Amino acid sequence: MAAFGNAYPNVFMVDTHTAYPPPLPPKPIRFRKRSVVQPMLYALVALALCGMVVEACFIYRLYSKHPQSEDTQDTQQTSHQVADKPIPRANPVESPSKPLAHMAGGQKPAADGLMLWNDQGETILHEMEYKDGVLTIKQEGYYFVYSKIYFAETHDISLEHSVIRTTDRYPKEMLLLMSREYHPKSGKTIRTNSYLGGMFHLLKGNTIFVRVNNTQVILSTPAENYFGAYMV
Repeated sequence: MAAFGNAYPNVFMVDTHTAYPPPLPPKPIRFRKRSVVQPMLYALVALALCGMVVEACFIYRLYSKHPQSEDTQDTQQTSHQVADKPIPRANPVESPSKPLAHMAGGQKPAADGLMLWNDQGETILHEMEYKDGVLTIKQEGYYFVYSKIYFAETHDISLEHSVIRTTDRYPKEMLLLMSREYHPKSGKTIRTNSYLGGMFHLLKGNTIFVRVNNTQVILSTPAENYFGAYMV
């Protein structure tokens, strides 16, 4: 029944879902970017595995070679034995850097007292010439000249041991070194030696030699009679 003074009745709408909140809109779908790191890791692992396979193949081939024949083994053993033996050399000693001469005794002196030396054996001769007891200088410079004589002293016998030089600039012999030994009369024989040594400036073409005044008392011992010179 309509109320008085209201031509139209009141209409009320009743919502039966007012007790629940309205549904949320759907979330937008996000597309994830594809990662690049993971494929790179796979590639590195695959590369490492390939390297291991190749290395294993090389090792297998190294240890799976065919055994050598007996002839080849014998040939290799012979070559090893030959290689183990020292190869003889004509001159294993390195040559000196400067002129050098060392002459050993062993020959009897000449009649005039000139000492003669061996040019074989332990003789050393480098950039100098030797002939008949005389050394010839081939290069100008300062040389240490030395000589040693082994002899027997008897009663009333004197020995003069000298080193002499000759040069084209002076007509006579030049005395470089000298020693005198005199043994008075006592009835005994004594074995002794005389040593000379000194520094001299020698020119190209100069000669040096050793002379004694009494060849009868010289004891011919190569290790104790020698003569030489070397540039300093």
